[in-house]
Amino acid sequence: MNEKLKKLINKEISKYPSDKKQSAVIAALAIMQNNRGWLSEEDISEVSKYLEMPEIAVLEVATFYNMFDLQPVGKYKISICTNISCMLRNSDEIVEHLKNKLKINFNEVTKDGKFCLKESECMGACGGAPLLTINNQKMYENLDIPKIDSLLKELK
Repeated sequence: MNEKLKKLINKEISKYPSDKKQSAVIAALAIMQNNRGWLSEEDISEVSKYLEMPEIAVLEVATFYNMFDLQPVGKYKISICTNISCMLRNSDEIVEHLKNKLKINFNEVTKDGKFCLKESECMGACGGAPLLTINNQKMYENLDIPKIDSLLKELK
């Protein structure tokens, strides 16, 4: 882990009591993932050592939250909600359109490395269903096929 990453993680650790630095595990994983784009076994191990916690505990956090990726993803990670509110507003149709348009299934990356498609649990914005996020950052709501096509064109 380089000094820049340590500095960022130390800033997160400083938000907690000195004997509770493990509380910064989610932030530390996010910092590591932002560095590479995904979390490798080495990243998990480094966070474990740095926060002085069992490696399995760090891995449990990384696998629990769908914002973390344990394999390479495309430049644009499209996470689409398929939970009940989105499903009732035709997220299934949008998922099929994305799969056909990108020629990939969930957890795959396009041949050009640009896009990855992820199925996501509820994103807590049911009023805007169906919805998706790009790279766990920007949320797009009230989706339909024309909006998806426009979004993909914009990202290409």
